Amino acid sequence: MILLHPLMLAGVTHMQEQIASSLHCLQADNTEDENNLLLFPRGIIQPISLSRQYTKEKRLLAEVWKSLIPAAEDIGSDSLLRMFTAFPGSKTYFSHLDISPRSPHMLSHGRKIVLAIAEGAQDISQLAVNLAPLQILHAYQLRIDPTNFKLLTHCLLVALACHLGDDFTPEAHAAIDKYLSAFAAVLAEKYR
Repeated sequence: MILLHPLMLAGVTHMQEQIASSLHCLQADNTEDENNLLLFPRGIIQPISLSRQYTKEKRLLAEVWKSLIPAAEDIGSDSLLRMFTAFPGSKTYFSHLDISPRSPHMLSHGRKIVLAIAEGAQDISQLAVNLAPLQILHAYQLRIDPTNFKLLTHCLLVALACHLGDDFTPEAHAAIDKYLSAFAAVLAEKYR
């Protein structure tokens, strides 16, 4: 049996009261709010229609990546350049290529990266199947450190924010970040 000091007990009770009052202020009329949460009569917050939110994100991702295909070289090479500048250790895998800004190698590889990501965004449910050849290539032939996938996706997110400007809404940011994390995780699966 654990005994609590009366002041600690009062603090816990006070926190519970604050949480309960904020929940009732959040939604007293049991309607949807902008975060897709519903307050039930007992004060329990539960997500509603997760599949609807997932479908919305899938549609948003497909639209965003489809619109980025014409600028694939610029976005991809910018992402690679950011990665090489911020994380110089990642250059070791490209020592045989010209990795100067706007070089043909950077533009070509950047385009390949963005097109692969855009292709995966068209059908997220088949991401592992679509990336199987790239998994094998990067894990067994090129032997790329899987940490570099996370570094590149971070740099790609920054490049997308610069490229999209006002179209890079918080919703788009969240959806793209989740998708790029999943993309990097799927690429790294063969390393286990």
